[in-house]
Amino acid sequence: MPFCERISVERDRPAPDTVRRAAAAIRHGALVAAPTDTLYGILADALNPRAVSKLFRAKGRPESKPILLLIDSFDALSGLVGTLPAAFAPLAERFWPGPLTFVLPASARVPEAVSAGTGTVAVRLPRSPLVRELARRAKCPLTGTSANRSGKIGARSGREVVRQLGSRVRFVLDAGPVPRPEPSTILDLCSDEPRILRPGRVRLPEIQSALGTRWRLRE
Repeated sequence: MPFCERISVERDRPAPDTVRRAAAAIRHGALVAAPTDTLYGILADALNPRAVSKLFRAKGRPESKPILLLIDSFDALSGLVGTLPAAFAPLAERFWPGPLTFVLPASARVPEAVSAGTGTVAVRLPRSPLVRELARRAKCPLTGTSANRSGKIGARSGREVVRQLGSRVRFVLDAGPVPRPEPSTILDLCSDEPRILRPGRVRLPEIQSALGTRWRLRE
C-alpha cells in the first residue's frame, strides 16, 4: 500500500543519503515534495509522461495547464529549449540561480503534458542547493509545481504537504517552514516584447533595469 515518508533535511546542506534516496525515487517515476526557493514543490521527472500524469492526479490539476520545470545548471537548457531569445542572456546573468522563471520556446524533447500544447516551456534554475542536487542526481529536469491540491493554498511546510497530499507523494523532504512564501516571477520571452505573466519575488523595476533600454517590459 502506498505511503508517504517524511524526512527532515537541511535546506542548504542536505544529507547525501537522503538526496540519493529521493533522486532514485524520482528516476523510478515517484513524486517527491521538497522546499524550493519559494514554496514546497512536487518534484518529478519532467521527461517521464507517467510521472507527469501521476503529478496531475495527485494535485487534481487540469491537464490544460502547463508545468514549470526546475533544472540543475545552465547546460540543462540545451535539451529543453529551442533558440534562446536575445533578452534571455542579460536576465539570466542577473537573476539565475534565483526566483525568476522564463517562458521559452520548447524543444521536441519536452512532453506535451508539460507544455500543454503551447510550444513553450517555463524553466527556472533555482538557488536551492537541495533542488539542484536532486535534479543532478536524478539526471533529469524536475517539475516545479506547488505541493498542494489544485485550488488550495501552496504548502509552506512539510507538515502542510502531508496534510494536503499524503500518500500521493513518496517522500516529503521537510526543511521546516519556507522563509519567504512568495512565488517566482514568471516572464514570457516568447512574445515580441518580454511580458510578466505572474508577478512574484523579482520585481518589475529590477527586470527592466537588467534589460536596459533595448527592450520594453510589458505586464
